[in-house]
Amino acid sequence: MANLKADEIGKPLTGWRLRLYTIIFEADTRAGRLFDQVLIAVILVSVAVVVADSVDHINARFHEGLTLAEWFFTLLFTLEYIARLICVRHPWRYALSFYGVVDLLAVLPTYLALLVPEVGVLIDVRVLRLLRVFRVFKLTAYVSEYQVLGQALRASQRKIMVFLAAVLMIVLVVGTLMYVVEGPANGYTSIPTAVYWAITTMTTVGFGDITPKTDLGRLISSAMMLLGWGTLAVPTGIVTAEMTHARRTPVTTRTCHECLTEGHMPDANYCRHCGARLSSYAHDEAQV
Repeated sequence: MANLKADEIGKPLTGWRLRLYTIIFEADTRAGRLFDQVLIAVILVSVAVVVADSVDHINARFHEGLTLAEWFFTLLFTLEYIARLICVRHPWRYALSFYGVVDLLAVLPTYLALLVPEVGVLIDVRVLRLLRVFRVFKLTAYVSEYQVLGQALRASQRKIMVFLAAVLMIVLVVGTLMYVVEGPANGYTSIPTAVYWAITTMTTVGFGDITPKTDLGRLISSAMMLLGWGTLAVPTGIVTAEMTHARRTPVTTRTCHECLTEGHMPDANYCRHCGARLSSYAHDEAQV
């Protein structure tokens, strides 16, 4: 009964919706890879149009062409967004997901700019136009390296949080110590100000707006800078180890039709996240 219920709830899509889903959401077939490659090119060109549109002399000379290009890309992204909503079983789940919000932000500013008057009573039109640059985040859905990095960050988030907590304690203690040693006379007017100095010193940024004047303060500052060199390497090592582990397992774009979780093993029968039955693995033989 449990398996039957899972089959009924997670029954894969069939017909043209399944074919469209495989092309749009997965990239282990020739058609899926071609779709992703074309979309990456379109995203990059559309972002370049937004950047060029913000340059005054380029906008003055090619305003009509840039406007037509922007509407062309907006219509393409609109069709893509609609196609994604059509081919998934739960459109609202996708619409409310990270990539769904990014897809919406890719088209919404252009349409909103038509509704907002040029005087910008509530919001400036330029802000809406510049929001289109968020299209660059759409790239994360089509480049596998982004997905590997995201998996590594998720796997190491607890270790990184512990590391950040340790760093926070260090800068709080050292900042308080510098507030006592240097005092308001040397620019350390409060503990938050001293903590700000400790953070800029540990990260080896050192803006120079606050510097220790006493010998003891300089000694503490030197220790903080040396500590910063070793500290900055810790999260890099954590994430690198997780990325190495992630690359040892085969990475696919196989996606669950129920919860849209991606990256299932080629021989998996059920979703590792929600337990729904997966459709057969669509791929090219050369990619196996």
